[in-house]
Amino acid sequence: MNKDNHQTINRRDFLKIVGISTATTAPLLSGCSSNNRANAGTSSSTPIPTDQMTHRTTPSTKDKVSILGYGCMRLPTIAKSSARESDDEIDQEMVNRLTDYAIEHGVNYFDTSPAYCKGRSEHAVGIALSRYPRDKYYIATKLSNFSPDTWSREASIAMYHNSLKELQVDYLDYMLLHGIGMGGMEAYENRYVKNGILDFLLEERKAGRIRNLGFSYHGDIEVFDYLLSKHDEYQWDFVQIQLNYLDWKHAKEINPRNTDAEYLYGELQKRGIPAIIMEPLLGGRLSNVHDHIVARLKQREPGRSVASWAFRFAGSFPGVLTVLSGMTYMEHLQDNLRSFCPLQPLTEEENHFLFDTADLMMQYPTVPCNDCKYCMPCPYGIDIPGILLHYNKCVNEGNVPQGGQDENYREARRAYLIGYDRSVPKLRQADHCTSCGQCNPHCPQGIDIPKVLQRIDHFVEQLKQETL
Repeated sequence: MNKDNHQTINRRDFLKIVGISTATTAPLLSGCSSNNRANAGTSSSTPIPTDQMTHRTTPSTKDKVSILGYGCMRLPTIAKSSARESDDEIDQEMVNRLTDYAIEHGVNYFDTSPAYCKGRSEHAVGIALSRYPRDKYYIATKLSNFSPDTWSREASIAMYHNSLKELQVDYLDYMLLHGIGMGGMEAYENRYVKNGILDFLLEERKAGRIRNLGFSYHGDIEVFDYLLSKHDEYQWDFVQIQLNYLDWKHAKEINPRNTDAEYLYGELQKRGIPAIIMEPLLGGRLSNVHDHIVARLKQREPGRSVASWAFRFAGSFPGVLTVLSGMTYMEHLQDNLRSFCPLQPLTEEENHFLFDTADLMMQYPTVPCNDCKYCMPCPYGIDIPGILLHYNKCVNEGNVPQGGQDENYREARRAYLIGYDRSVPKLRQADHCTSCGQCNPHCPQGIDIPKVLQRIDHFVEQLKQETL
């Protein structure tokens, strides 16, 4: 690209090059994971009460469930990282400490899965919780039979029994059909109906080895609506949905495959089914928002963290049983406890304030990647989440090269390229994508990953051709 051309690159041109439109993408949110709440603010020095946790009641079993649920997808490792991404050994001592602190402050709902932490979460959670009387906590896990080689009746039942073994329990408080909607009706039928597994789980509930049975919803609304239409037959005890103040009305704008949380929650309310909330921070991105959003939230409530707004929003709905948070570090747990000990529900005016904030966020598009890593591993070694999250982070921090007349152009260009090389090893960058398409069916957000990678690579190559 010559000098005359790069002088015309403004923000709109950049977005065209990368192939992302403001109508179909996520808002300006950082790609940082939830283990780094850079904008969360300083935690209050006020002691956290141990007897003020808000609890909600499960209609079917009358469980008194803490409004803050401990999500066990991101347990800490001995290398001080998250076991979701790392192969490092899980720091069992720290898991025990976090569990102790959570229980001491009223948390009694722990959510795990055979798939979490690369298959190690249930074992670590079982060790931590087994030190307590069984009636001191509620354990939730899932039948995470995503792979076709686990769809058989025998393999699925083996997975279920292994969960009981790893968790060191003889019954489960909350059992979920995991990832309903991913793959549409055909996948649902193969995973749970044709093999008789749903009937098996219903029998297990009848026998008392499952106290509450539900499902987590990801994706295809046809499957969600179908399962709710069968509520009279199945009597779902709860349903887990994605809900936050951005997805409340903008989910379909972010990705046409998604469904607004307002609809999901409303359908559950019609049937009296309690909701368990996942992604209250949208993969950590609602705690790492653009500086002008931080300023807006801090001006309103200087003493609260940015993340607390999202947690209070999710917990304020009366039909919500618990709000899950994947807490790797003690400071995350403490900050969340301050939001829920006790919960101060948002007022109607505060809700409107957050809806206006969401509208502002939608003006700044990023790739709607939640860093779930379902697209991984790439057969060609591409670090898909790393590439997308670096792009999101640069947009969020304003390090987007704009017109050549912009005095910050050279600095932004340098920041983007240097940050790219530091974030993603060269052999794992977008230029190595072959567009095989293997990743696309696994993306809950419906991102056309090869297309976005190619366009990001095209943009990067144009930046590299610039003269310093």
